[in-house]
Formats: sequence, C-alpha cells, structure tokens
Amino acid sequence: MDINCTIAELHILNRIALAAETLHTECYVIGGFVRDKILGRETKDIDIVCVGDGIALAHKTAEQFDRMPPVNFFKTFGTAQIKLDAGQLPASSFSGEIEIEFVGARKESYNFDSRKPAVQSGTIEDDQNRRDFTINALAVSLNKSDYGTLIDPFNGIKDLENKIIKTPLEPSETFSDDPLRMMRAIRFATQLGFTIEAGTFAAITKNADRIKIVSRERIADELNKILLSVKPSVGFDLLYKSGLLQLIFPQMVALAGAEYIDGKGHKDNFYHTLQVVDNISKNTNDLWLRWAAVLHDIAKPATKKFEEGHGWTFHGHEVVGAKMVPKIFTQLKLPQNEKMKFVRKMVEMHLRPISLTKENITDSAIRRLIFDAGEDLESLMLLCNADITSKNKQKVKRYLENFELVLKRCAEVEAKDHVRNWQPPITGEMIMEEFLLPPGRIVGEIKNAIREAILDGLIPNEYDAAHAFMMGKARELGIVKMQ
Repeated sequence: MDINCTIAELHILNRIALAAETLHTECYVIGGFVRDKILGRETKDIDIVCVGDGIALAHKTAEQFDRMPPVNFFKTFGTAQIKLDAGQLPASSFSGEIEIEFVGARKESYNFDSRKPAVQSGTIEDDQNRRDFTINALAVSLNKSDYGTLIDPFNGIKDLENKIIKTPLEPSETFSDDPLRMMRAIRFATQLGFTIEAGTFAAITKNADRIKIVSRERIADELNKILLSVKPSVGFDLLYKSGLLQLIFPQMVALAGAEYIDGKGHKDNFYHTLQVVDNISKNTNDLWLRWAAVLHDIAKPATKKFEEGHGWTFHGHEVVGAKMVPKIFTQLKLPQNEKMKFVRKMVEMHLRPISLTKENITDSAIRRLIFDAGEDLESLMLLCNADITSKNKQKVKRYLENFELVLKRCAEVEAKDHVRNWQPPITGEMIMEEFLLPPGRIVGEIKNAIREAILDGLIPNEYDAAHAFMMGKARELGIVKMQ
C-alpha cells in the first residue's frame, strides 16, 4: 500500500477489494482519504469509486462483515453509504464511526446557469479529471493486479509537498462549472495551511460573480468550516481579496478601510475583526462564539461619526449590531434558533465588561453583568479578552490587568450574592396570589422593583427581605392585601 493505513482501515479496504473482485469491478479509494493519509491527518471518511455500479459494490462490501451494516443508497445519484463502528473492526483505535461512500466513476458536463452536472459513466481517468483540486484527485488502486498503487495523474503529491492548492484542469473552467469550488479552494488553504496557486487564485477572482448560483446553505457550510479552522483569518482575508466576500457577506466588507479627517483616523475594523476571531479561536472551538467574534463590531460602519476635537466614534454599535444579527443569520442561512440568540447576546454585551474597567466597579454593576450574562458569562469574557488587539504593549498590559480585576470581582460577588442564572425569590404568580391581582402591568412593576432592589444591593437575595420589600412597594402603589 503506497499510503500508511491503520489495521482497521486496511481491514476495510481489503474487504472492499474482495467485494470488487467478486463483482469483476475495478475500484479505487480516492480523494480526501488518500490526501489525509499522506498528510498524516486523522480521517473517518473513505470515498470509493468503481468503474461500474457503486450501489452494487456497497451491498457486496456490506456482506463481507460479520455484523453486516445497513446500506443507504440513492438510486437517482448512483451513490451508496455504509457506516462501520469500532466493534466491527479489528484493533480499532477510534471512537464513533467510519463512513464509506461508494459511487460509479463518471464524466460530467455543466450548463452555465447550474452547478448540477449532466452525468454519464466513465473511467477512473474521467473521474479524476472531474475532481476539484490536484490534491483531491489522488487515488489508490484496490484491484488485484496493482493493489495499493498510488495513481497521481496531476502531480498531486508534489502539490502536497509544496503546500499548493491548484485545479487539475484549466481553473476558470473548473470554477465556472462548479463555483462552490472557489469556496472550497479557500477553505482547504485555510484548513491545511496551504497557498492557492497564482493562476488558480486569479481564476477565483475572475469568476467570483458565479458564486451567485450556489445555494446559501452550501456557502454557509464552507464559511463554518473556515471559521472552525485553526486560523480563520486566512480564509476571510482570501475571501475578501478574491471579491467573494463582497458577494456573500457585504456587511463584513463594509468594515474594511480607515478614514482620516484632520489627521485623525480609526483602525481598519475588518482586520481588527480578523484578529479578534483568531484570538478567540485559540481558546474555544465553539462555532457560535467564533461567529460572535466575526459580528461583534459589524455595526461600526453604520454608527461611525467624526466629532470635532475628539475624533471618530461608534456610539451604540453594540446595540445596532445586535439588531443586525437576525437579518445576517437569515441572509447567510444560519440557524434562527438559540444559537442566533446567543450570538446576538454576545454582540450586544461585548462592551460591558470592558466598560467596567474604566470606573470604580460597584457591586451593583457587577451583579447586573452577572445577571444579564447568566450561563454565558465565560463566553462573554472570552470574547472581551479576544477584543484586546492594540499594538501598544503598555495599553494591552493595562487592559489585561483591569480585565483580571473584573473577573476577580465577578467571582467575589457571585460567591456572596448568587445572582448567576438567578430567579428572584418572589415570582409574578406569588404577587398575583398575595394581592388577588390578574396578570398585568402592576404585577410586572412590583416584580421588576424587587429584582432591581436586589441587583442594586438595597435588599439581600432572600425571600423574607424580598417579601417585605414587595409589601412596601404595594402600599406605595395603593394596593391593599386581600384577606
């Protein structure tokens, strides 16, 4: 075998080879599995291409295992899938599942207004010709005559060694046929730390407008993969320089550039944002917290003003930005659920901890921060810490020291007052029962007054104190307790 495989992987490939031989079918392992094995990356996906019926090969392969896995197949597309868990394999050192995809070798031709190709059966050479990049066109034979031999018609091994992303065929044709490949080129460059070959990148720039025929869901999937890489800024910078970002996410492009009046300028908020995203990516793999980093300053272009004698301001950009989040999530086909609400909350609150470092921190201010952040306090603190990007080392040192003070005070106040994820000791239902009131404004006013009194430290976070305060507030409003 020209690639290094584990015992479990060899067990799988040998059984696929046996199934193919039984059916008198040529078959090969191809694409990402071969690439990642050469790079030494972990992978749990195996793509198999055969010269013939991929669905039939999947069924015959499933029969080779003692505990036969089910075969999921899609007759319209001629594809099939089986999944194997560790219990079905010898000396397996992985958890979860290995997913094997089967398809017949094919040739493709495209219409200009669609990325869905017309497909016909083909040879292994045809199938390699249709691959997006040279490093993904690598194949290894599973045939008896040359089992384990690497087939590399486009010098993909050399491109792996040189860390280059390039297309097997003419790049403009490759990208015009399937414009999603432009996003994939940038994603692979970001994930692998590779460089996109100059002619290939020029073709992305030339064909950027073709991205309009790709579904927003597929684009979002590639954006998320870029965002989950070790250094997402690489991908976003390539998207920006290629012109793709303007077409898929213009609000982010609006952050780019610095404007000067009377010699006073502001920082380039696009590259500041990329630095914040990289900073937070060192400390969390949470996709949605990384999205919060992307969007934390998204409203700065809309709130930018120049004030004489002071300079540039972005007053209220956190509030305006939070209001922009649902529309951006809709535009990018990101989920409209608790994930979106979390990102919106992070954007709206991202200045709160920093603002507390600029004043004498009262217990009341700390209580309100803890109460409003709730279970997301650690995430908020990670975002605020990542937002410190000044090149002035003294300023950074001061920010970090003040930030540590806020963290310390949060821990002290929470230990004393227990306001995190806190529910006030007097509920609306209790107020209604006490005074025989229907739901309405008065109940809300009393409930809010109790909450504010606790957060302001006027009364302790205890039932008796809250009840006594409630009775006083009721008298103030002219409400008499019913007997």
